[in-house]
Amino acid sequence: MKTLPAPPAPRSPSPDGHADGVSNDEFRAAMSRLAAGVVLVTAREPGLDPDDPTAPMGEDVGMTATAFLSVSLDPPLVMVSLREGSRMDDLLAEQPLWAVSVLAESQRHIAGRFAMKGRISDRLLFEDIPYVRGSASGAPMVGGALATLECRTEQSVPAGDHTLVIGRVLTASVPSGEGGPLTYFRGRYRSLG
Repeated sequence: MKTLPAPPAPRSPSPDGHADGVSNDEFRAAMSRLAAGVVLVTAREPGLDPDDPTAPMGEDVGMTATAFLSVSLDPPLVMVSLREGSRMDDLLAEQPLWAVSVLAESQRHIAGRFAMKGRISDRLLFEDIPYVRGSASGAPMVGGALATLECRTEQSVPAGDHTLVIGRVLTASVPSGEGGPLTYFRGRYRSLG
């Protein structure tokens, strides 16, 4: 019987947390070869006084994400990865209800708008986008999305410079069966086909 050679010993991490020989650029380049679906994650900030219905409501917040996936069917769970310290990460640490719109290939402009660095207020970003407000989360869900989900955070797990947020799906719908999904591959938004 022939034995296989032992795998190479893992390299020890360098001071920046990477194994010797793995730079940020090399890691990004390798991961850019993994195609991913594009979603818009949204949530509504709590009002100034949640017990007073006349108090002003908080602002709607949105972010583009490609690190989103199904975790479990029973119970229905999904996961999204949020950059640590981002506005959405901070909001979901205090507000457990959020929504996801699975973007269609025709919604590239929405993905780009909510992925901008140094962007204007989220209120202005939502201004000309058709959406409905979720009945369970109160969060905006984009009109024309391939699918929408409303979620409640079940668990948040710190993971390097991100937070993995696992949410229980409260509602799921398929409002639009038209068009293909928006994908992200090699640093660009793309369409299938």
